[in-house]
Order: sequence, then C-alpha cells, then structure tokens
Amino acid sequence: MSYSTPAPDVWDPAFEADTNSMLSSDQCVIRGQHFFIKGLIEIPVIGGEDVFSWGVWVSLSKESFTRAVDLWDTEGRETEKPYFGWLSTELSLYPESTTDLKTNAHTRPLGTRPFIKLEPTDHPLAVEQRTGITPARVREIATAVLHPA
Repeated sequence: MSYSTPAPDVWDPAFEADTNSMLSSDQCVIRGQHFFIKGLIEIPVIGGEDVFSWGVWVSLSKESFTRAVDLWDTEGRETEKPYFGWLSTELSLYPESTTDLKTNAHTRPLGTRPFIKLEPTDHPLAVEQRTGITPARVREIATAVLHPA
C-alpha cells in the first residue's frame, strides 16, 4: 500500500563525495544549496479504511529545512506550521509531470514522516489525494511499479 523513492530526482551518486551534500533516509542536501525532506502523499482508498501512500521528496527553502531539522527529534513538533515546498519526485505513472507540484509538508509526531499535501489543482495526483482511489487503481499502480514496461 506504499511505494517510495530513495532520493530526490536531482540526486546523483557523485554528490556523495561533496562535503556540502548528504543523503539520509529522511533528509537531503545538495551542494549546500538545495534542501529536501522525505514525506508521504497519502491517498484514501475508496470503500475501506486503507490509505495508499507515495514516499516522496519535497524541496524546502533553507530556512524551512533548517527549522525542520532543528525540530526533527523534538516532542510536539507536530504543532509546527506546514512548510511550503516543491515536489521533487517524478511519479511516471501519471500522464502529467509530478515534479515541481506545489506542496505543504505537515510535520507529524516523532517517528512519523511528514504528511505532504498537494496544492488542490486538477493534476491527477492532486485529484486522487482529494477524492481517493479505488482498490483497482491500487492494483494498477502496484503492477506498474513492480513490473515496469
């Protein structure tokens, strides 16, 4: 019921040698200039209580990233206001690019990745987040992810 990407689309393994770059399972910095956190786009599954999620990367401003990192291990961090960001994960299953969709990253309690809320546009991913997907759509996504053409 979830699929994830290991790094923002702009990450290159060559950045590992750069002392101003880092990639962990939740945070990424590229050349000390580009800042990302990993979160979940959650999509309700129609007809049940299940939630499908995409593990994605969102680029944040330096200020927002610094604030998020400062509070990363702080109890009560979920009271923090959302951080504006740009989706930095291309989900090729959608007919339109998902890269650079506007988002808000909502911090959640310790041990839970941020909730990524997409701007309410007519992009198919944003529509799915608002209206939900059927179990058949979940199977379609699973087939496409696990058995790419």
